[in-house]
Amino acid sequence: MNAEAKTTVLAPPTPRTLAETGLSMVMLRDILLKTMFRMNLDTVSDIARIVCLPVPVTQELVDIARTQRLIEATGTLHANAGNEMGYQLSDAGKARALDALSQSEYYGAMPVPLIDYGEQVKRQSIRNIQISREQLTSAMGHLILPNDLLQNLGPAVTSGRSILMYGPPGNGKSSISNGIRDALGDKIYVPRALEYSGQVITVYDPIIHSKAEMAVDDPNSLRRTSNRFDNRYVYCERPTVITGGELTIDMLDLTYNPTARTYQAPLQLKATGGVFIVDDLGRQAEPPQKLVNRWIVPLEENRDILALQSGEKFTVPFDTLVIFSTNFHPNEIFDRAALRRIFFKIKIDGPNQEDFLKIFAMVARKRKMPLDETALVHLLKVKYPEIDNVYANYQPIFLVDQMIAICEFEGIPYQMTPELIDRAWSNMFVRQEEIIH
Repeated sequence: MNAEAKTTVLAPPTPRTLAETGLSMVMLRDILLKTMFRMNLDTVSDIARIVCLPVPVTQELVDIARTQRLIEATGTLHANAGNEMGYQLSDAGKARALDALSQSEYYGAMPVPLIDYGEQVKRQSIRNIQISREQLTSAMGHLILPNDLLQNLGPAVTSGRSILMYGPPGNGKSSISNGIRDALGDKIYVPRALEYSGQVITVYDPIIHSKAEMAVDDPNSLRRTSNRFDNRYVYCERPTVITGGELTIDMLDLTYNPTARTYQAPLQLKATGGVFIVDDLGRQAEPPQKLVNRWIVPLEENRDILALQSGEKFTVPFDTLVIFSTNFHPNEIFDRAALRRIFFKIKIDGPNQEDFLKIFAMVARKRKMPLDETALVHLLKVKYPEIDNVYANYQPIFLVDQMIAICEFEGIPYQMTPELIDRAWSNMFVRQEEIIH
């Protein structure tokens, strides 16, 4: 089990009144009406669960809508809902709901005002995390890494600043990035949606955000844990966004849905409080310099600038550990100004022979492939001199899996022989030759 970085994340306080939601009365009322209309809800407890407000606050909102004759009591009590009063939209309420839906299809959880979210980001900043050498080593336990690499990674991760990892392919840059993510270990609160200037921006994404397990209330307990935090947020593991060659500049901007007339947060906003990994930098359609230029303000000022459809620009928090990973030398893809803005540059080299053998033995043990001294001597003395004894972390897994595939095809027990090493080796590299078309 991995050691975890320990931080005390303060929860967003539960709003006790409509005013404490930070939203305008019109937005609160319209989302209430749209939600009741779309989901056919008729009790305050059900409405409260969907709009993510406490029951007393939801009741306050329903009562206001009743005085405006948009909601009416049905006069029936729901026995299966604790004898709650039933409610329905009046004709005026349905008309208002349809009008509001024509302006924005958004309904459900009440959004969190952007300014309030900024305060929560400070409470759970990734820069508040302190990771020890033991925690980082534990998270990287499945990797064989040189000692000096860990002592370079530690300060980089603890600082919460940007990291550039570079070096030849196949040496675990992606695995190290994932290990950094695992080392963080704690949990934060992710808003379901944000509100800015009357517009709704959805943030919580079940593909990116892993919902954390919550303690279940004991119905007989005098101390209940529910409503300990604002339910407009979801309690999650610190998020990780991993992009590769598919990353484009557009993916870092708000996505507007013209049908629903709502916005979806860009990747880096969804990664707030967590890790954003740009893998295989240099393989994207956009030049690496252009991608990094897009990050200059966020990396330096801990804030990002986004724009609405109207062209109005606004600032959002940027609290993300950005990890760039590339097989190119940094001087080939960046100018000095861009490199200066990336705080840590860490070279990831291939293993030496001793570490290569450790990795090979670990992989063979996991795959239940018996080691054979003659085969290993053949590998090190005959095969590796062909490539100037350049070792890479991916090679043990490749070679062992190739031998397993051959053994299974031939119907023989797993074994390691010089002949099988040769057959596996022939699939690891393609011989340079001219092919006549």
